Amino acid sequence: MRRPSSRGSAAVAIAAAWLLAMPEAAHAHLVTTGLGPLFDGIMHLAVTPEDLLPVAAISMLVGLRGKEHARAALLTVPVAWVLAGWVGLGRPVEIPLATTFVSFLAFGGLVAADVRLSRAWIVVLAAALGALHGYLNGYEMAVAGLGMTGLIGSAASVFVLMTLASALVVSLEVGWTRIAVRVAGSWVVAVGLLMIGWSLR
Repeated sequence: MRRPSSRGSAAVAIAAAWLLAMPEAAHAHLVTTGLGPLFDGIMHLAVTPEDLLPVAAISMLVGLRGKEHARAALLTVPVAWVLAGWVGLGRPVEIPLATTFVSFLAFGGLVAADVRLSRAWIVVLAAALGALHGYLNGYEMAVAGLGMTGLIGSAASVFVLMTLASALVVSLEVGWTRIAVRVAGSWVVAVGLLMIGWSLR
């Protein structure tokens, strides 16, 4: 019995991977937990890399700058998230997904470069991130019918993630650990570039 050639097997595998990677349409991925809109909103952050990675990046950024910067951002991002999300709930206007990738490049780049920003600049950047992603979450909550309860759930998960991630980075004192955080920031930039390329194809 003749065995299939390795070239033929590789060609079939590549063709299958190519077909699977070409979805016909992309839809918002709101998770239905069965526990109500609050928990659906909480879970939304975990399954939305467009929100998760920029929130993680700003958490790393403020953690590198210290406790005072982290506290300022920790209050600013969730408040801006809810306020802008409330606008998105009432006036849902679809914003191109590629807009969110700017957050990947901006915040990932700031972490990778270890830019020293004043607390005032941190508040401005935190408000901008919270406003952009909060509005998009408000739009998605409006489309899914989760309303303000779902939005509050997503903002609560942002608060928890930022608290844990920034506290971890603040606690890092050994030099190589802070370099590892900066490398993680460069990965966020790389993911952003890949997603921009994917959106333009």
